[in-house]
Amino acid sequence: MDAEEYRSIILNAIDREIEAYTFYRTVREKVTDENLKDLFNELAGEESIHRKTLEGFLLKEPSKLGFDTKRDYKVADVLESPPLSADLKPLDGLVIAIRKELDAMQMYTQLAGLSDDPEQKELFQSLASMERGHKARLEDIYTNMAFPEAW
Repeated sequence: MDAEEYRSIILNAIDREIEAYTFYRTVREKVTDENLKDLFNELAGEESIHRKTLEGFLLKEPSKLGFDTKRDYKVADVLESPPLSADLKPLDGLVIAIRKELDAMQMYTQLAGLSDDPEQKELFQSLASMERGHKARLEDIYTNMAFPEAW
């Protein structure tokens, strides 16, 4: 895998962050619960920050991206995902959001594993951790909404 393929992965990651941002903003407008509105607004803001961070990598020359180009972990194989739709019931939207956060977490974990540069590795690990936190929060909300009898 060469440096241009890694740039392609980063571009795909940026597209996914934009997709997640758009989804969260759209769902925010459709839900009536103010707490969910706030949550989806906050998640949209964090996805926007992730996008800007990834765009910073595109300013680097491909040879200076800090990836080990001798290994091929087929990271791009996990990047395909169906487009998000906001025409869903709230629980269905949460399920899609949880899956997206899981996919993003796995992608950033793999990118961290491919990184040779310590700062870059730490950045991807941090992004993976943030996505893990998003997933946990969404799972808590889903559990509380899907199984209200537990309360």
